[in-house]
Amino acid sequence: MLKSVPKIFVFLFISILADEHDHVAPGGVPSATAGMDNFQIGGVSMGDIPRPTIRPANPFNCELDTMTLRTAMRGIGTDEKAIIQVIGHTSNKQRQEILDMYKSVYGKDLISDLKSKLSSDLEELILALVKSPEYYDAWCLNKAMRRMGTIESILIEILTTRTNAEIRGIKAAYKQHFERELEADCASETSGHFKRLLVSFFQANRTELTDSQRQMLMQRGPEAVVDRALAQQDAQTLYKAGVKKFGMDESAFLSVLSIRHEYQMRATFEEYQKLSGKDILSSIGSEMSLDLEYGFKAIIMSAMNRPKFFSDKLYEAMRGMGTDDSTLIRIIVSRSEIDLQNIKDQYQRDHGKSLNAAVSSETSGDYKKLLLAIVGQ
Repeated sequence: MLKSVPKIFVFLFISILADEHDHVAPGGVPSATAGMDNFQIGGVSMGDIPRPTIRPANPFNCELDTMTLRTAMRGIGTDEKAIIQVIGHTSNKQRQEILDMYKSVYGKDLISDLKSKLSSDLEELILALVKSPEYYDAWCLNKAMRRMGTIESILIEILTTRTNAEIRGIKAAYKQHFERELEADCASETSGHFKRLLVSFFQANRTELTDSQRQMLMQRGPEAVVDRALAQQDAQTLYKAGVKKFGMDESAFLSVLSIRHEYQMRATFEEYQKLSGKDILSSIGSEMSLDLEYGFKAIIMSAMNRPKFFSDKLYEAMRGMGTDDSTLIRIIVSRSEIDLQNIKDQYQRDHGKSLNAAVSSETSGDYKKLLLAIVGQ
């Protein structure tokens, strides 16, 4: 279990609050669009549409790419450049087709062959790219729980930022590849309200926008998909559970933060500050501790501005002496086909340095080349 709140959340908390100064409603209350620089009332700008850095290769020749990978690993030595050329310039769906083709043509498992020929950070990066997204997330969760002392930050990072469908896929992949139940494993490694928080994620029942709501969001902005009365009701629930009572009713916070979609939560946070005079993050900081605080803050931060949530985690992974390469790999790979371009833009705004430059200064060799191929220009 966590013995102290990691420094990443101190940094994230301060930096998000700093950003909020530019997004306040009358009375100093952050608006429902706080932290979202490009959101426009009456519509959503192109800057807020999730933008990947990896797109399907076009043209794509599965048979030729399969042959290239086999040739690169045949005999003594390995042609890492050829492997990077294929793996770094195809989508995950295309890589899965290559996996199937490799087994059909050569009767061998591509992941096993890559693992036998590669090592260190380059091996971890390439295997992350070759695994399906749900398998890779399952692998990261399994790895986090197999270490001496579970790494709760990884459990929270993954489970708070995946869709309901993705969580169901992760659970299925975990059972397929590790022959264990993910929910049971997480429950055995955690306790108390933090355990209940994780179990709630595994139910994959968070409210998500419908297609019609997404269309309204694009046309009219966040307020079109927010139930303001519900936000006021939820804010009242949180207020009564925290600031207004001695101690804290964690169950009440769980009932709100585990089921609302991100835009609804932002409206709730706005109403909460109007009601209590306190920022929701500082309320949790003053009332909770350790892993549950970490979990609730992650939910709030990713709801307020998900690209910033990941951008700041990348910054922390590369700050100071040494680099947390596993975090670097996990975030860059998992967001590369979703919103890595948004994360790059946020990183540039917050730190005055491109993510490309930061990665380039912290890595080297073929590992660096492949990371930069994924990050893009």
